[in-house]
Amino acid sequence: MNYGFRTEVNLEFEKAVKIVKENLEKEGFGVLTEINVKDTLKNKLNVDYSEYVILGVCNPPFAYNALQAEKEIGLFLPCNLIVYVLNKKTIISIIDPVKLMNLIKNKELKKITKKVKNKLRNVLNLVKNYREVKIK
Repeated sequence: MNYGFRTEVNLEFEKAVKIVKENLEKEGFGVLTEINVKDTLKNKLNVDYSEYVILGVCNPPFAYNALQAEKEIGLFLPCNLIVYVLNKKTIISIIDPVKLMNLIKNKELKKITKKVKNKLRNVLNLVKNYREVKIK
């Protein structure tokens, strides 16, 4: 994949989603949308699909700055992050906003998306390195 970054985590699906949301919040992101693909496909098409959730995430100050730099940027907002199960492994993937913004020739926007990318990568690293503390 060359349009995002991903990692495999040693967490159950539901736990991974919870930890992702917690770490997004720590980095200033909110979850604007949450699409449970498994449930949606079951309800709409009556097909079985593995665990898969799409989170539409936004960091308001960065979104505001991006909108100031490029009015049409809303076509690319919010940033998408996915958590899914593949071969009994939990995967987390995040869109690379820098790659996405290569479509737009706007220097100010590129500066903003580099900062967003760093924060999203930090979320991924925090989740990847998550260790549950056991109290004895």
